[in-house]
Amino acid sequence: MARHFMILSRLRILGAVGTLVVAQPVVGQTAMAPSPADGYNVHVTAPHVVAGMTMGPYHHYCKVLSPEPVIQCLVYSSNDPNARLEQVEYIIAKSITRNAVSLGDWNRNWHDHSQEIATGRVQVHDLPPDKAKEVADLVATTDGIIFHLWSQDERVPSGRVTIAQSVGHVKLSAEEFAKGAAKKPAP
Repeated sequence: MARHFMILSRLRILGAVGTLVVAQPVVGQTAMAPSPADGYNVHVTAPHVVAGMTMGPYHHYCKVLSPEPVIQCLVYSSNDPNARLEQVEYIIAKSITRNAVSLGDWNRNWHDHSQEIATGRVQVHDLPPDKAKEVADLVATTDGIIFHLWSQDERVPSGRVTIAQSVGHVKLSAEEFAKGAAKKPAP
């Protein structure tokens, strides 16, 4: 667990390579204090199924909240600096989700990241290959749930929140579900 937290901490420091615009305080103003919006610097792309249609790939900008891991991602349809937020994905250790969520709810709303990563559709960006593999290996120990907030064809958000799904989602048997509940990330 300590090794995973160290890897995750390093990812926060590495951040995304590319253009970063940092607001500078005007003379006489103080610098902005850290905020919950800081730290979404792990960039991943993957397609999602939304309302029965495969869409994307979506750009996930993710932040580690705790070492189990618990990760949250802001999800956009592009990496344009003015892209609108369309989805939020929570990525949570299987040892947590599968002890807190029923099998029926899991099969309906959640997906297994080891299965999704194995499809080859998930890409980790802006990191050297060895670090990208560390991210993928850690995320493979998790489940995800995607809240779709604003569809591309809507001019304004409708207020309807739907659950998007990974492409190729596989429903689990009770045995597979229980096996995942017992798994802990390797130290």
